Amino acid sequence: MGQEVGTQTDNVFKPTPQDISEPDLTQENLNQENTTEDNINQDNIGNTLDTAPISDTTNETSNVITIESDDLWQRIKNGYTMPNSKSSLVSRHEDYYTSNPDYVRRMVERSQKYLFHIVEEVEKRGMPTEIALLPMIESAYNPQAYSSGRASGIWQFIPSTGKHFGLKQNWWVDNRRNITIATDAALDYLQKLHGMFGSWDLALAAYNAGEGTVGRAIESNRKLGLATNYESLNLSVETKNYVPKLQAIKNLMTNPGKYGLKIQTIANTAYFTKVSAPAQIDARLAAKLAEISDAEFLALNPSYNRPVIASSGEKHELLLPIASAQTFRDNLAAYNKPLVTWQTYQAKRGERMDKVASKFGIQVDQLRNANNLPAKEKFAKSSTILVPNDKQADTNPAKTTDSATPSPGETNQTDVDVITQQNSANIDIAHTEKLAMTAADENADSDTENNNKAKKIEPAKETNVTHKVKKGDTLQSVAKHYDVSVKQILAANTLKSTQVKVGQILKIKVIESEISSEKLGNSHENKSQEKSKNNKATKTAATKSKTKVKSATQVSQKKLKGEPNRTASKNKQEKTSTSKTKPKISKQKKHYIKQKNVL
Repeated sequence: MGQEVGTQTDNVFKPTPQDISEPDLTQENLNQENTTEDNINQDNIGNTLDTAPISDTTNETSNVITIESDDLWQRIKNGYTMPNSKSSLVSRHEDYYTSNPDYVRRMVERSQKYLFHIVEEVEKRGMPTEIALLPMIESAYNPQAYSSGRASGIWQFIPSTGKHFGLKQNWWVDNRRNITIATDAALDYLQKLHGMFGSWDLALAAYNAGEGTVGRAIESNRKLGLATNYESLNLSVETKNYVPKLQAIKNLMTNPGKYGLKIQTIANTAYFTKVSAPAQIDARLAAKLAEISDAEFLALNPSYNRPVIASSGEKHELLLPIASAQTFRDNLAAYNKPLVTWQTYQAKRGERMDKVASKFGIQVDQLRNANNLPAKEKFAKSSTILVPNDKQADTNPAKTTDSATPSPGETNQTDVDVITQQNSANIDIAHTEKLAMTAADENADSDTENNNKAKKIEPAKETNVTHKVKKGDTLQSVAKHYDVSVKQILAANTLKSTQVKVGQILKIKVIESEISSEKLGNSHENKSQEKSKNNKATKTAATKSKTKVKSATQVSQKKLKGEPNRTASKNKQEKTSTSKTKPKISKQKKHYIKQKNVL
């Protein structure tokens, strides 16, 4: 977690989730952590803030950088209450950050938009201010961070945990990336974990690995008469490094000069504020009305999946720099054109993407990027997508606000007329969500039907099994073994990390069907009995196969003797008899197939 990646840019304005993978924290790979350049709004940082940029005049001979009294770093330092970790792993992470000053600089630059808000929320709850540094090791404060385990946002929620804490995830929005809403959810979760385990280091370990994992590790040590503190638990390498990594960040941010780093100051004032926005508005138009760049708008509002910001209510809230909030309100009140330049379109399975793009006057690349479509020629499944409406969607980056600001002759309309004009091209949100769900259901039904035809399976029944992790197992290999997803295993075991350890017990919820129970692997204890039963079942199947071959030979011989009518009649009887006396499938001949989860 916390690995940095590059931001993709495109002329269609929408969020671009960035894939991050968990860093290898072994000694030999510690210094190979990815530090690819990240350019989320770097050009604007420093231009829109009241904070002082990194200064080259800092006294490099001093071991300690003096932090001004109005600096947010001093406020954070004053709120430290977590005991310092004495682990030897701390120095390894300090060395890594010290040897990658550009990575630290970019991380701090990104954090300055969000850090004041998070510190405020942490203090309101009476939590240690070290918690405000946690996104630095989770996502490097990158709101578009997306891990291999499907964790998203600065707090890196996986889908199931996000849903549990009320983070909406649908066709329009993923609130795991919402700065304020996800922060509330993360702090709720951390407070819950602290209440469960009684210490912040164990709460952090559970935030990383899952409460179930930490709980089992504690119980295991308790049964063996061992200590149950964080350092004594048998946890994964990543979780063992989690608290030391936060301690390293804490040390660097508290005393950067000691490590030869220059950390820019951050003003102890709010960077953004909430403003009310219409129920639907083009994201690019919202940026223009606020007179800020697309990148700045996206950095504060990263949760939207589409180029249209849409809500089923009358209005919703956006985050804007404090200096731009009133500008947005004034320009919005005077703007008398439709706020939405996109419409929904139901693409059919097999329909060519270039033809759809041509039909609506948009480039194929723009169509793909606006809808997160793969680089294929045809739609693999029925899909609800956004396409330009008759007025042509705005796909040009916001540079000036000339097109968003009305001319003097256009400002004489009444407020009602303006609102009517603004809402004239709105999308039917309820209908769109229904279409998206219908398409998902149809695709799921089609996939199920195809699987049934291919495997000739019977109606499935849900079953719970357990799997004891053995040497060489990974969460991916276990998921593949049981024909389930990694996400399902993470959710069933309340795991935050995809790492597993030998001897760990995993609960797996599967659907029962009719292939070999060898899929159950080491979740069955009496393997010798299974082998015996399977051998017996194999011999029985072989005997039945020989009987069928003999029957077929007899029918063929009768046909040669000129008895077609009797043969047809007998064949019909044989089929009827076979269907009636079809042997029951033994438990040893069952397997498990993947469940379909529909949001």
